[in-house]
Amino acid sequence: MNPVKREEIIDYRAYEEQRAEVRRQMMDIKEARRVHVGKYLTFLFETHDTVRYQILEMMRAEQIVKEADIRHEIDTYNELLGGSGELGCTLLIEIDDPARRQSLLREWLDLPRHAYVKTQSGKKIYAKFDRRQIGEDRLSSVQYLKFDTGGDVPIAVGCDLPGLEEEAALTDTQRQALAQDLETSSC
Repeated sequence: MNPVKREEIIDYRAYEEQRAEVRRQMMDIKEARRVHVGKYLTFLFETHDTVRYQILEMMRAEQIVKEADIRHEIDTYNELLGGSGELGCTLLIEIDDPARRQSLLREWLDLPRHAYVKTQSGKKIYAKFDRRQIGEDRLSSVQYLKFDTGGDVPIAVGCDLPGLEEEAALTDTQRQALAQDLETSSC
């Protein structure tokens, strides 16, 4: 997938003027790429547009103006994008109760090894994950994953961690969005 370039990032004050419209567009783009798996897991497949949006939002929230800091944000968020035949994804582990969250993030330390997408043939493609998001004794509630599908469009997303086995079939809209993303990534 094409990385976000510096010239695509506008000053946070100029972004503020466009923010309402950009947010409206992003919600549609994200909705087609958001997959809830069971009670706790939400997979959000990233695109050039979602990454650009995250950079703009971070610049706005932090009021970033230094060129080196802007480039750092671009480089950091571009890491979320998949390469050719690959889907980049943010996995959100959503547990409302703070005490339960701490306990489960320790218990589920191995979760990234069990996240997968399933292809039409039934093949499970397990995630490559960012080891920086995993501590020695607990998992971060936000994980950055990549699924190297070789360009095959997934039909389901799931997790087979014992005690957390769940799978969600993708809707037609979701499959079409991911097919478009995979097509873009192979250009």
